[in-house]
Amino acid sequence: MDLKAVLHEYLRASRALMLTKLEGLSEYDMRRPLVPSATNLLGLVKHLAGLEYTYLGTSLGRPPAEKLAWEEDGSIWDGADMWAAPTESSEYLTGLYLRACEHGDRSLTELELDSPAEVAHWPEDRRHTTLGVLLVRMVDETAHHAGHADIVRELIDGKGGADADMLDDTGWRAYHGKVQAAADAFR
Repeated sequence: MDLKAVLHEYLRASRALMLTKLEGLSEYDMRRPLVPSATNLLGLVKHLAGLEYTYLGTSLGRPPAEKLAWEEDGSIWDGADMWAAPTESSEYLTGLYLRACEHGDRSLTELELDSPAEVAHWPEDRRHTTLGVLLVRMVDETAHHAGHADIVRELIDGKGGADADMLDDTGWRAYHGKVQAAADAFR
């Protein structure tokens, strides 16, 4: 078994899932925050683009050609990577994400899992690591945020995760009622 190939395939699958959550939505729906933390679909894509460039690029001594404004001005530390500014179109941010993924794919193709890496914003005692550790981190981050995207998309138009077509609307309402009744037993 080629561990790098397996992890890379999981990463590709989560990347693709992430992008499907934007399909058919208006600019407004891609941007609007639907939970108290302000999580939104386009912000998740923007955030993941930065992570791809950092963990599978810059940390490996392979910085991207393009600079990210929110990293350059330090606003990333105020959450600027988690939402789309009015000047950032969905085409720009999805293109940025695709370019970041391509950049990461080149690193994964050209380097070995034990290739040294350094994550500048990590604590000094953990900052030196390897591509393997960063690949696991990227698989986790992407799957984690794709899960958020499933929920946000469901809040927008009812299109949930991979099992969304398991039941029809009547079936989902009945299932929801059963789960709510179980929760109500603890009121």
